[in-house]
Amino acid sequence: MKQELVQNDITVIGGGLAGVCAAIAAARLGQKVALIQNRPVLGGNSSSEVRVWVCGATAHGTNRYARETGIMGELFVENQYRNPEGNPYLWDLVVLEAVKAESNITLYLNTDVHEVLAEGDEQERTITAVTGWMMGSERRITFKSSMYLDCTGDGLIGFLAGAKFALGREARSEYGEEWAPEIADDITLGSTILFYTKDTGVPVNFVPPSFAKDISQTTIPIRRVIKSGDSGCHYWWIEWGGEHDAVHDNEMIRDELWSVIYGIWDYIKNSGKFGAENMTLEWVGSLPGKREYRRFTGDYVLNQNDIIAQREFADGVAFGGWSIDLHPPQGMYADASGSKHLHADGVYHIPFRSLYSANVRNMLMAGRDISASHVAFGTTRVMATCAVIGEAAGTGAALSSRKGITPRELQERHLEELRQTLLRGDASIIGLRSSDEDDVARKARVTASSTLGVIELAQPGEAYPLQHDAAVLIPADPGISGLQLLVDAKQATSVTAELWDTGRRENYVPHTLQASATAHAEAGEQQWLTFDLQWQPQVPQNAFIIIKANDAVSLHHSQQPHSGVLVFFKDEEPHVSKDLEDHSTDQPVVLWKMQGKARQPFCCRIGSTTAAFAADKAVNGYHRPFGGPQQWMSQPMADRQPEWLQLQWDSVQSIAEIHLTFNDDVNEDLVNLHHHRTAFAIIPELVRNYRVETRVAGGKWTEVAAGSDNRKRKVIHRLPNPVQADQLRVLIDSTNGSRYAELIEIRAYGAVHQ
Repeated sequence: MKQELVQNDITVIGGGLAGVCAAIAAARLGQKVALIQNRPVLGGNSSSEVRVWVCGATAHGTNRYARETGIMGELFVENQYRNPEGNPYLWDLVVLEAVKAESNITLYLNTDVHEVLAEGDEQERTITAVTGWMMGSERRITFKSSMYLDCTGDGLIGFLAGAKFALGREARSEYGEEWAPEIADDITLGSTILFYTKDTGVPVNFVPPSFAKDISQTTIPIRRVIKSGDSGCHYWWIEWGGEHDAVHDNEMIRDELWSVIYGIWDYIKNSGKFGAENMTLEWVGSLPGKREYRRFTGDYVLNQNDIIAQREFADGVAFGGWSIDLHPPQGMYADASGSKHLHADGVYHIPFRSLYSANVRNMLMAGRDISASHVAFGTTRVMATCAVIGEAAGTGAALSSRKGITPRELQERHLEELRQTLLRGDASIIGLRSSDEDDVARKARVTASSTLGVIELAQPGEAYPLQHDAAVLIPADPGISGLQLLVDAKQATSVTAELWDTGRRENYVPHTLQASATAHAEAGEQQWLTFDLQWQPQVPQNAFIIIKANDAVSLHHSQQPHSGVLVFFKDEEPHVSKDLEDHSTDQPVVLWKMQGKARQPFCCRIGSTTAAFAADKAVNGYHRPFGGPQQWMSQPMADRQPEWLQLQWDSVQSIAEIHLTFNDDVNEDLVNLHHHRTAFAIIPELVRNYRVETRVAGGKWTEVAAGSDNRKRKVIHRLPNPVQADQLRVLIDSTNGSRYAELIEIRAYGAVHQ
């Protein structure tokens, strides 16, 4: 047997998206990282072995401007370009290449860690080494480092190290959670195996195996939706094992899931109800995708009340937005719907104290094993949220390792540095703005070639009959002074519009009525109605303007999307089967949906000028929408090229590193596999070709960096040699389809960061 010792700064065990993002984050901060995965591919439940959609804060478009940035955002945008068909093997490659791009990561695939050395008593333990067996290579490898991250999902490393953990459902009294049971139990969410089908174009027979279950003798055909054209995550509800031990009974759970999959396919193929003569099975999973097992106890346990109240934490380092999504213990055999959902009014916050162990000094956790109650886990468990948690935990591990302190000490003494480091890497902490003193762009005067000062969407497209209330979201910066809407009217009628605030600046639902106005329409098409809506909020925020239902009136969708402007439709009935999902319509984000029209707002004009797209928004410390779009936006580029944004200082600055964050429209819901496909391979608002120039006043502009065929949100230019300048400008020559030049953020540093 070959024995090996590997020493690094940080050891990450688990190569799902949480582990991948943790490893990349730590590596980018200069730490040497061992990333250990017990499977032949990375990605965990999202990989080609399991094939679960990567979902997160967007909640399939339920939350607005909620898509993850940072490392998970990079993976989403790259996969959209390289893998528009949602091929699971190409997704594997996107994840693998992201890891291989980091020279500070050493990857160990097919390596199962099952030994942990730890010292200390029950109250305070320290991991000193972990050992794994590399299958197929017969290598026994011991890993030593100052920091360990348990990203295994099941929490094996922390368990072997003696970390405190919870398993099952807490009693309602423990955290005061409405959705918790009265009495604690060991129930968990079940596991799922998925399958893919395809149409061969010719008849195909199917002879079921002897172990296939006759599902007609179960409640499945009655309580679940079965369609011959569905496959993959459409069958997420093939779930079982919640009343068993997801780890120790894994083989039994797998066999039961297989029996049902082949039984469902027998039912589809041979019942004569589905017209599936030409369909065949293309792939059936071999690994149960586990939803839940151990949850470690940190210095804080996130709970239902935190989620629903969108509680802000001083140590907030990540965010989520998926609903609290809990499933019946009986899984696919349950008489109840396959899932029940409780939504907050928007995204919620995750504290760093939930990402490190309360009693193992040098262990952090990321993924579905973080410190959360069972109910809160119902939302934190989805993979894009696990990924952003991974980036936060990896960043925390890197800073702790660099400083020679514990994660708890980092939280107590260096919290602001942790949060600002995350922002610098483009991770999102909702509502937090940069206060990075090293960023000299924050001290510059900012000007631009042009700025969009008027919101006017005047190119009519498809008509929308106003049979139900509809709404448009418009930035109120500094306020709203009059609104015009383009309408068709079958007859003379009155139309009413209401202006509501959204409550919290990160929310996109109506909260408090601020103004109301009625306009008169004559019979006729494409007439502009003027509504005397007046609102001057104390701080810039969004106006949620509801146009009340009127059967005689149609609005017009705009042919052009517009950053910062959204459309909503009031829908009393959710577009999901109640046999599959139970979403209560008394939750505002469920009641007000975009219905696939996110890029088609209504034709409208705002009477007052807006500062929502001013040049200085690019240095105001925000790098995603929050109470407004928070970006610079030029006038339409058809009139002039290039558009530019310029920084000017009172004294000469040394510039060694430039960060540019372009608009990748975080309102666009991206999913890694086959949930849906966008009409474009690259987000149209992303800048395609640009140049960066510097000069000293009175001198010549000199190009110091450039980008061509760009498709990334964040680009960092590290200059070979620092330049001296009191002026810097970004010239945007073209975009990937938008009419406007758009820049979310620019940063400039005198030294290269790690």
